[in-house]
Amino acid sequence: QVQLVESGGGLVQAGGSLRLSCAASGGTFSSYTMGWFRQAPGKEREFVACISWSGGRTVYADSVKGRFTISRDNAQSTLYLQMNSLKPEDTAVYYCAATRWIGLVTRRDDYNYWGQGTQVTASS
Repeated sequence: QVQLVESGGGLVQAGGSLRLSCAASGGTFSSYTMGWFRQAPGKEREFVACISWSGGRTVYADSVKGRFTISRDNAQSTLYLQMNSLKPEDTAVYYCAATRWIGLVTRRDDYNYWGQGTQVTASS
């Protein structure tokens, strides 16, 4: 069973950048498809990005396409989310998640393991 711990969140001005990290332990990281989700106050948790086990395939929510980049380092068992051109509407708690499903997975319910989340706030 894999354990996930996010870091790198914080407060940034609109237009700024942040890089989130998700450290995995307790499992074979390279065997998991990985994703990022976010949850704003009063809203449901929504899909942000997903990356295949090899890192060769990615998919993004339309709202972040062209601004966010998901990547992974299997040797370091770490997942990343580079966030550029941040907007106030990107403000949320960001979660990394892992699933054994093969391919690209965008449904929240298909993920088995979750981190505790990290707060990202983009001020206007």
